[in-house]
Amino acid sequence: MTNKKQSSDKVGSFAAGILSDANASAIQRKLAASVLSQTHTPKQTSAEMERIASQALKNGNSAENTKILAGSVLSQSVKERK
Repeated sequence: MTNKKQSSDKVGSFAAGILSDANASAIQRKLAASVLSQTHTPKQTSAEMERIASQALKNGNSAENTKILAGSVLSQSVKERK
């Protein structure tokens, strides 16, 4: 199944900024990389990244940047998985 959902340029730019931020956490970098990999491509969010993003959103201690990236990652997921 081809994923027609893609990260917007605005979110992609935000993710690129996170990757260049020396103070970004490992989870933020992982989420940012996933967001960038889905900018202008039909790539689908992996089940592992869905799990990581979901946990980040459920964690009350997650930073706002983490939640933004996690939300974007989850919005790229598709219901049907092969």
